[in-house]
Amino acid sequence: MAAIDTPRVQLTAGTNGRIGQIFASLRAMIVTWNDARVTRNALSQLSDRELEDIGLCRGDIDFIASKH
Repeated sequence: MAAIDTPRVQLTAGTNGRIGQIFASLRAMIVTWNDARVTRNALSQLSDRELEDIGLCRGDIDFIASKH
């Protein structure tokens, strides 16, 4: 009969800080994605005339949204 001894991972202050950084990075990525989505939707709802008034065309929407 074999026994497998698996050590338990102890979370230290450094590990907790890294885990917090991972979640902070994930949150920042989600916020950035959502901002781009909101910008894309808002610009997409404008008419061609309104886009022209602000110096954009439909082809610029994705570029503008991804730039933020």
